Amino acid sequence: MTDVVARTEDALPVPYFCARPRSNRATGAAVVVLLEGHGLTLQLLRFCERLADAGYLAIAPDLFARFGGPDNERAASEMWFRNLPDPLALTDVTAAVLEARAMGATKVGLTGFCNGGRLTYRSAVSGVPIDAAVPFYGGQIASILGEPTCPLLAFFGDRDEWIPNADVDAVRAHHPGDVVVYEGAEHGFMRDGSPNHHPEAAADAWHRMLAFFGTHLSS
Repeated sequence: MTDVVARTEDALPVPYFCARPRSNRATGAAVVVLLEGHGLTLQLLRFCERLADAGYLAIAPDLFARFGGPDNERAASEMWFRNLPDPLALTDVTAAVLEARAMGATKVGLTGFCNGGRLTYRSAVSGVPIDAAVPFYGGQIASILGEPTCPLLAFFGDRDEWIPNADVDAVRAHHPGDVVVYEGAEHGFMRDGSPNHHPEAAADAWHRMLAFFGTHLSS
């Protein structure tokens, strides 16, 4: 079951997409999914529905709502992610995590792509109350390295055109054993339907992520 929840005084500061698991498959845990530079894309919503099918309540807050709502072309061309201050973004992320807990989630994981991957990492090292973090090809993580307050698993591709290999090496050195780098994978390798989609890397990362969440989000 999926919902698009509009903004109200009693809801999050921004709208969010919610995918709910079938009652007979629910794990009791939730995953908050953070958007990439294009905003709430169909790929991101499909990812949330896959998480729901795996038993997780999935919430994707529209962090770009303040710029005019879902508009993938404008989000990309106007680079909305550069106009969203991290403190404001983390406020919305925290609200999404608390919303998931209010909806009954016993534990909450966080994942995201591109800028959402960076915000996932930033959340993990900034004390956002999450139980596990899985950033996908987060840019500029090397410049904000810190100590996460929850288990971390990060994914990168070694042919990422936006993230230098030296940055990936710095992240891997800071988090030994917590970083997976896929040979031949480019930026956006999880984005099904795009030229950069790397089926083998995407499938492996999906299974690794589910195993990681299964370990750290279980009651």
